[in-house]
Amino acid sequence: MKTFRKTHIRTQDILLVTLSIMASIVMLLIPTGFETPEGTSHSMQVRATILEVDNSQVREFGPVIEGTQHIELRIDSGTFKGEVMESINSIIGKKELDKVFEPGDKAYVVLDLDESEDTIVYANVIDHYRSAKTLILLLLFFVTLFAVAGWIGLKSIISFIFTGIILLKVLLPLFLHGYNPIITAAIVVTILTGGIIFLVGGISRKGLTAFSGSFAGVLATVLLAIISTHWFELNGATSPFLESLLYAGFGSINLTQIFIAGIFIASSGAVMDLAMDISASMHEVLEKHPAITRFELMTSGLTVGRHAVGTMTTTLLLAYSGGYTGMLMNFIGRGVPFENVINMVFVSSELIHTFVGSFGLVLVAPLTALAGSLIYIPRRAEQQEEEESLLREAE
Repeated sequence: MKTFRKTHIRTQDILLVTLSIMASIVMLLIPTGFETPEGTSHSMQVRATILEVDNSQVREFGPVIEGTQHIELRIDSGTFKGEVMESINSIIGKKELDKVFEPGDKAYVVLDLDESEDTIVYANVIDHYRSAKTLILLLLFFVTLFAVAGWIGLKSIISFIFTGIILLKVLLPLFLHGYNPIITAAIVVTILTGGIIFLVGGISRKGLTAFSGSFAGVLATVLLAIISTHWFELNGATSPFLESLLYAGFGSINLTQIFIAGIFIASSGAVMDLAMDISASMHEVLEKHPAITRFELMTSGLTVGRHAVGTMTTTLLLAYSGGYTGMLMNFIGRGVPFENVINMVFVSSELIHTFVGSFGLVLVAPLTALAGSLIYIPRRAEQQEEEESLLREAE
């Protein structure tokens, strides 16, 4: 009958979880300098219900909708809860930017107030209210993860939250403050890699092996991203909303460096995943066969890595392709020649994302296997095994 080892909660795990929670709280409290943009102090964000909609000035031209919706809404939160206001919703004919409301919809509304902040000047209907739905979806994900993975799932939840906070409160604000995006992202990704791996895998040879392989894989991806971006003569302006920052008071940011940083940030998660898979597999092999040699252990790690890489690279391709499906459909539908497509800057940018990220995955497999063979079986133990083997042969 098969037996399964129980997951033991060690003191170091509790310590790491506690430190991660404390660090997350501290980072949430530290201001980034962008919390209150200039000119928005006399405003309030509220939830509202759409009561009535007048579409008399809205026109449809095939798939295009243009015009102005006149809206009556009721404020459902904040100081002015219960008040009924009128507003307008301009529809400019771009589905990616437009929102169309119907009676009963929940809306996210920004109230412009007078200087005394006791009177509403105008109610600006921003979009549909999705905060509650987002929170419900996130909680369902966390509950499912905990139900399936237990204590490890709980650590994964904490690492998920920790990562999100670092990205929003540390990495992106540092970009906006003008710090070098490549160096900053490399440092932050290294910290995240160590935090996530040691939090989930524990401070052990397993965690150290996974971290070593991940660090080497990310470093290789950084170098490949820098070389490939300059080789393809890309300026980074293809990323959505990035160029608009230049005209919004952030003229000192380097779009090319942010583009390069985005490449290895996006692939770092898959690199960590593969490195941990290989490290855990090598750990299990060593547990079952303590007499295994260093070379045999490295070979086992490479074997696992080969199989994992075969699917992970395709997974990365599918993950990236989902973001530019519409663009490719547009080119295909218009009959644009294939060579025209691959020479377009938008397509080249996505190809760099995909191929450089895949290169990092391919390289992390042998690097993790090599690191694991050195960490799991120290040199002294290897020499002792060889001496014992020679003695047995002599006898």
